[in-house]
Amino acid sequence: MFDYKFDIQLLIDGKKLLEDKINEYITNNVDGDSLLVVGDEELIKIHFHTNTPWKVFEYCSSLGDIHDIVIENMERQAKGLDG
Repeated sequence: MFDYKFDIQLLIDGKKLLEDKINEYITNNVDGDSLLVVGDEELIKIHFHTNTPWKVFEYCSSLGDIHDIVIENMERQAKGLDG
């Protein structure tokens, strides 16, 4: 039904965070789509669709503290179930 099952969102709280660098890393190293990386040098919000959310969490946690993590299963939501 979906190429990528999970819709993930999170915040990274850190120092000297660079939107372009984070976007490039995720694009080149994690299979997915609908990537959004927005924020400033101290707070970045990530939105991404992927089948391997742990890869994004592992990378982002190496940049700073991650919080406000949301993982939604879009296949379950499409069936009318809790995601």
